[in-house]
Order: sequence, then structure tokens, then C-alpha cells
Amino acid sequence: MRKAEFPYLADWLAISLRWFSLLGITIALTSIERFQWPVTAFLIFSAIWNIFMAMLAMLNHRLPGHRFVNTIVDLITTLGLFVLGGGITGMLTWAGILNLLSAAVYFEWRGSISIAILLSLFQVIYTVVLYPDFQAYTIPLGLLSAFNLALGILLGLGSKQLMTRLRRTYNAQLNRRREMEKNAQKQERLRMQTFYKLMETLGSTLNYRVVLDSVLDLSQVAIAGTKEADKITSAMLLFADHDLTVANARRFTPSDMKRTFPAEKGILRDTLNAGQAQITTQPTLDPELGKILGLQSCKSAVTVPLARGLDTYGVILFGHPEETFFNPERVEMLEMISQQAVISIQNARLYQQLEQEKEVILETQEEARKKLARDLHDGPTQSVAAIAMRINIARKMLELTPQDVEQELQRIEDLARRTTGEIRHMLFTLRPLALESEGLVVALNTIAEKTQTTYDQKVRVDIDETIIERLDINKQTVIFYLVEEAVNNARKHAQADLIWVRLRSSGNDTEIAHLEIMDNGVGFDLEAVSGNYNQRGSLGMVNLRERTQLINGLLNIDSVPGRGTRVQIYIPLTRTAEERIQQGKFELQQT
Repeated sequence: MRKAEFPYLADWLAISLRWFSLLGITIALTSIERFQWPVTAFLIFSAIWNIFMAMLAMLNHRLPGHRFVNTIVDLITTLGLFVLGGGITGMLTWAGILNLLSAAVYFEWRGSISIAILLSLFQVIYTVVLYPDFQAYTIPLGLLSAFNLALGILLGLGSKQLMTRLRRTYNAQLNRRREMEKNAQKQERLRMQTFYKLMETLGSTLNYRVVLDSVLDLSQVAIAGTKEADKITSAMLLFADHDLTVANARRFTPSDMKRTFPAEKGILRDTLNAGQAQITTQPTLDPELGKILGLQSCKSAVTVPLARGLDTYGVILFGHPEETFFNPERVEMLEMISQQAVISIQNARLYQQLEQEKEVILETQEEARKKLARDLHDGPTQSVAAIAMRINIARKMLELTPQDVEQELQRIEDLARRTTGEIRHMLFTLRPLALESEGLVVALNTIAEKTQTTYDQKVRVDIDETIIERLDINKQTVIFYLVEEAVNNARKHAQADLIWVRLRSSGNDTEIAHLEIMDNGVGFDLEAVSGNYNQRGSLGMVNLRERTQLINGLLNIDSVPGRGTRVQIYIPLTRTAEERIQQGKFELQQT
């Protein structure tokens, strides 16, 4: 079906005329008391069809070939009524008006004349077939055909004029309605332009002072217009410790700018307690605002809270000489402005935090580059230098002791293979493709395999895969690098026979995962190492601590000289668990 934006006028007119036709046929049959069930069935069918068409018209829908279908249905109904009503001798010979009306509405004079010809042909053919003495009905048939044709011409011409007038009238009303809507939208657009300008200004700056100035200047224009903006007294009152201070203001005196407000009385207290705008028509009598000299000429004032969620930053104050100036529309506008102002204040603060985090990231990247340089220098670079030296030795051996060259080449090959393994291990830790494609469990097992193959260091991995299913991909990535850092530290310094990696639930607490990296190596004095850690060249413990903070976890390192080292990382799996860890309501496992 097809749906239109506006009603189909032709459909509604055809539906109305169909009801009148059916009503006339019903009255005619009632007057002669000739109701028979076949005729009644056709009338009921036509009524049901008309109801269906009315439902489609109410929904602004049309069937495929809608006009043609309606005309054919009415033609069938008309022919049925003619036949069942007694043919040329019956009382329903005029029932063709039902079909002529719909044809005239949908196809104007072409449709009505065509239907008139079809009706007349059918009526003549039916009479000739049914009555052997059809010559007796020549005159009635001629009159009926003339009636059909004349009515078809009349209805067709009238329909064209009627539909043209209806469309013209409807389109004129539609254009007037559209014009009214356009004017209303224009007024609304003009009213909101200033508001959007404010939103754009606040959204495009992270400067705290620009935010304060823009909120006051543009909000005054938004609620009063350019000409009336100078009459408004306004201020941004922000919390400093426990009192509200004047962060920015318009029409305030120098002494007003130095005032503080505890917000324990009057409209300021009500605004903060209710969390919504408050209006007063006696600002000079307010116990706190009454001290402001800039409000002495104002007969009305409104205070709007600067709050978002559980965070409250302060209040925006506006005053005006007119008592009824702050109507619901203006108050609603100020509330929207306050919400955007809070977002801008938050953005400015977040920007400062991001700048600090940016510095940390740059430091981390620099440390990663240094670590890569150290690893390359201590490992592959030394190995490649050794390979070059041994190749030089092999060249001299070819001249002096050729029989020993094969053994020396075997040592060179072993060294080259070991160097290749070290480089591949480093590439794996830099870009762990197994983590991206197959998940954390496979990636950790790959670390164990590569550590065993490359460095002959045994690593055992014990992972509870049900916990992995509760970790998002970002946390899994951080856990991978935590394990890689801890295993690498143990491999380099612990001299351990075994490094054991375990991930399981923290005791009976299913909301916190417990990651352990343990070894049975030489251990170290944790206090002594921590005391001079800033002078050390390695930052392994710092990396562990910073990565743990990325997942809002808790890091604990235990080590005893001669008894090995254990790195414990507690990873929250839910928001509640994060809050418990941050608030210090979680106890470490002492096992």
C-alpha cells in the first residue's frame, strides 16, 4: 500500500457518494418490500467495502491501482443489483448511478462516460439474452441508455469542476497552514539562534574564563534580546570550599564582587536543596541576596542550580526590574543554559586532567622506547655482533683449520636461531596478534611457550576461563601486559626454576578477579628496592602500578630474599567491586 502525507480528497468524496447511493437503493427496496437475500448480500458487500475504503482513507493509505479497483468493484455491484433487481423490468435500473458517481470522481468525464457505455451495453445484451421478445423493451432500453449517457456526461463535467474547486480550496488552506507553521518556526528559530550560539561557544572552548563570560552575556541575550539585555543583573556564584563566591557578574558593584554566600537561608538554600530553579519577586528582602547592591533595582530574580548528577558547582543568578519578567519559557531557557554551562565547566576540568594524563602517556611512551632500546642492546644486538665475530673466525678457520669450520658454522646457526627467537618474542610482546585473534588464554600460553623456547625459562599458566568471559577486551589487553611485565622481570632477575601465572576468583568474592605471578627465585628486599627505586634504571614496578590503575585494580608485591616473589593484582569485575577497592573496603588474601 502507498501512504500519503495528506488526505485523499477523491477517496473521501467517493466514499460519501457511495453511502448516499446505497441509502437510496435501500429506501427504494424498502418502499416496494422486495428485499431478497441476493440483493441484500450485494448491499452488505458494498457497505463492507465502503467501510474498508473509509479505514484506508483515515490512515491516508491507497491500494495499488486504487481508483481502478474501486471503479470495478462498484461496476460489479451495480450489475449485480441490476440483474437481481429484475433487469429492465425491475426497480433498480437506475442503480448504475452508484458506479457513475465513483467513476466521475476518480476519472472525471472520461470515466463516467466509459462506465455509462459499459452499463448500457450490458443492460442491452442481458435483456436480449433473457427476453426472446426483447423488441418490446426497445424503448425502455433506449431511455435507460440515454439516461446512463446523459448522467455520465453531467456527472463527469460536474465532477471536474467540483474536484478542481475542492483541490484549490484544500491547497489554499494547506498553504495557509504551512505558512502559519513556517512563521511559527521562524520565530522559534530566531529565539533559539542565540541559545545555539551560546551552546556553540561553550562547546568550542575549554577556557574557564571564556565559559563564565559566555554564559552570562549570551544567556541575557537569549532571554531578553539584544536591546533588553542591559537591564538584566546576573552573576555566576560558584562554590569555594563551603561558600558561594562571585566568579563572574554583570551590573555588580566592586563590593558585590567580594561577597560570599553560605547558602544557608533564602532562595539560594531553596535552589540547592530542590535542585531546580527558584523565582522571587522580592529579591531585596532575601536574607542573602538582599545585601547585593546590584539587585536593589530588581523586582524579580531567578536562581538556577549548576548541578549534574551528584556534583553541584554553584548557582546562576538573574535579576530584572519587571516583576513578571521571568515567565516559564524564560526559566526553561535558563535551565537549559545552566545544564550546558555545567557540561562546559566539567569539560574544562577534564581537559586539565587530560593534559596531565597526556604528559604521563608521553613519559610512558618514552620509557617504552628506552626499554625497547635496552632489550635490543642486551639481546639481539649483542647476538648479531657475536654472529659477525664468529663469521670472521670461521673465515680464518677456512685457511688454518678447515676441519673445524663445520662445528663453528653450527654454533653460528644456533646463535642466529636464538637471536631470531628473541626478536620474535619481542615482536609478539609489542603486538600480540594471538590476543587479538584468539583471546587472553591463548596469548598467555603463547608467552609461556615463547619464554620456554627463547630463554629456557619454564612458565606455567593456570587460568579460570569463566573469569575471562566477564572481562572486556581492554581489560584483557592490560592483563596481558601486566603478565608480560611481571614474567619478564622474574626471568631477568629472579633466577627461578618456575614462574607461575594464575587467574581465578578472589576467594569467595566472585566480583573480584585475582591475578598472581609467582616465582621460586632468589627474591629481594622490597623495602630496600623501593627506597632507591628512583635511582634505578628499570621501571618494572612503576609499569605494574600504572597498568593496574588503568583497570581500577589493586597491586600488592610480596618478596622475601631466598624465597621468591609474588605479584598480586586484584581486578574488579563490577562497578560495586571498583567502589569497594577504591574505598579501601577490600582485604588482601594472605596466602
